[in-house]
Amino acid sequence: MQMTKNKLIGSLAAVALMGYGISVWWSVEPDSLEPVYYEADNGRMVVGYATTSSLINTLDSLLDKPGGWLSNDVLPPSLFMDNMPAFEFGAIEQVRDLALIMRKEFSRSQSQSKADSDLLAAHSKLNITHTSWLVPSAEGEYSDAIKLLKLYRAKISDPSHDEAQFYARADNLNEWLKEIQKRLGSMSQRLSASVGQERVNTDLAGDSAARQSTPNSSSSEVKTSWWEIDDVFYESRGSAWALLNFMRAIEVDFKDVLEKKNAEVSLRQIIRELEATQQTVWSPMILNGSGFGLVANHSLVMANYISRANAAVIDLTNLLSQG
Repeated sequence: MQMTKNKLIGSLAAVALMGYGISVWWSVEPDSLEPVYYEADNGRMVVGYATTSSLINTLDSLLDKPGGWLSNDVLPPSLFMDNMPAFEFGAIEQVRDLALIMRKEFSRSQSQSKADSDLLAAHSKLNITHTSWLVPSAEGEYSDAIKLLKLYRAKISDPSHDEAQFYARADNLNEWLKEIQKRLGSMSQRLSASVGQERVNTDLAGDSAARQSTPNSSSSEVKTSWWEIDDVFYESRGSAWALLNFMRAIEVDFKDVLEKKNAEVSLRQIIRELEATQQTVWSPMILNGSGFGLVANHSLVMANYISRANAAVIDLTNLLSQG
C-alpha cells in the first residue's frame, strides 16, 4: 500500500514537473519581425507590400509560436497560464486596429471609394473573440484572415489588378497614428496604476460647455489589482511587439511621405522606444515595488517606454499634419 502511494505521488510530481516545463517553453515570446520588401518587374518597390506582409507575418507568428494560440485553450497546462494569453490579446488588438485602418483608409482613395472585399472579410474574421474555442475557433478565423490578406497582397503586387490599391499618404497614416495614441495612452495609464495613484478628473477639461451623461467625482483612487499586474504588463508587451513590427513596415511603405515631412527621425524614435519594451525580463515574476522603493517595479519601467513612444507618435502626427 505504501509502495503504491509513493508511486502515485511520484507520478503526480513527474506530471507537474512536465507541465511546468511545457509552460515555460510555451511562454517564450516571438522575436520582433523585420520588414519584407518586394520589387515589381520595373524595379520599383510595391507600395503596401511591407505593411500587409507585416500584418500577415505577425498573425503567423502568434499562431505558429511554441504552443500555438493559447488564449482559447481549455486544458492544462495552458489553462493555468495567463502571461502568454495576455501577450496574445495585446498583439491581436493592434492587429485588429491596423486591419481596420487598412480597410477604411490605406486601401481607399477617398471617402466615396469602395472598400476592398478581401480586407473587409479579413477584418471581420479578426474580430472573433480571442478566447473562442468551439466552431468557429479563434485560430481558424485568424488563419482565414491570413489567406484573405495574402489575396489582397497578391492583387496590389499585380499591375493587372489596378482596382486593388494601397495609398501611402500623410492623411491616412495620421488616422492610424490617432488610434495608436489612444492605445498607448490607455496602456500607460493602466501600467502606472500598479502602485496606485489619485487621479484628477479631466474628462471635460478644455471645453466649458462640455457635458456628460452622469456626474463623476473630481478625483478618484486608481490601483491595479495585485492579481492583474502581470497580465497588464504582458498585454502591453504584446501590444508593443506587434506595433514594433508594423512601425518597421510603415517606415518602408511611407518612406517618401516621411522624407517630405522630415519626419523620419520621429518614426525612428518610436521604433527605438518600442524595441526597449522587448528587452528580456530576467525576473521570474513581475515585481511591483513602490516608485522609489528597494524592489523594482516592472510596470512603471514599461509605462516609461510606452509613454515616450506615445510622445513620439504625437510628434509624428503633428509633423504629418503640417503642410
